[in-house]
Amino acid sequence: MIESILKKIGLNDKEIRVYLTCLKLGPSSVRKIADNSEVNRGTAYDILRSLISLGLVTYYHQDKHQYFIAEDPARLKDTVKQKQQQLLETEQELVAAIPQLQSLHDKAGEKPVAKYYEELSGIKVILQDLLNTCAAGSKHYYVYSSSAIKKHLYEAFRSFSAERIKLGIKVQTISIGPGGQTLGLDERKWLTKSDSAPTYTLIYEDKVAMISLGVDSKPIGVIVEDKNIYQTQKMLFDFIWAKL
Repeated sequence: MIESILKKIGLNDKEIRVYLTCLKLGPSSVRKIADNSEVNRGTAYDILRSLISLGLVTYYHQDKHQYFIAEDPARLKDTVKQKQQQLLETEQELVAAIPQLQSLHDKAGEKPVAKYYEELSGIKVILQDLLNTCAAGSKHYYVYSSSAIKKHLYEAFRSFSAERIKLGIKVQTISIGPGGQTLGLDERKWLTKSDSAPTYTLIYEDKVAMISLGVDSKPIGVIVEDKNIYQTQKMLFDFIWAKL
């Protein structure tokens, strides 16, 4: 219990052993602390210096000998506050660096990118990406819905439609196969109700995601990130939609 708490504030196993030894022994030499912590003397000294920097251990000299002693355990709260301050500063530095990182990402985005996903967990990643991307963009996407694949989407992300509606995202769906219903903020037309398609396609914000079944009948998917591919698929969708 104590060890797990100390790990959460950033101490490693050896630091924990040395710190707890200092608490138990009281004022002690490096050699005594090393022996009781089961680490070599050099390692014990380095760890003690680290614990001193964290404010958990201090030292003094007596009769030409150096003794180390643990500070009051209440100082651990100061260590946590110090970690929190460091995290806050790191967050601020990261926020300042994001525009530069985004610039690198945008340059890389000039080339088509394909990301592959497997099984239900991967399909949920695709659907979550759709929600996140559309929520930050036009709040509108387009679907070729396959009755053969649709059930796997709901199995992967049962609350997807509710989340979509909550975010105010609209969808136009061209259904291929039987079934399908409107749930809100959606329009649906049928290409056919007698046949199904092997692929479920989502067209959104310069991306095209396709979901199908692998040879083992488990769902697989891919997200293609490319503005030109998106525009072509969107153009074809709009043409078919207008004809139905």
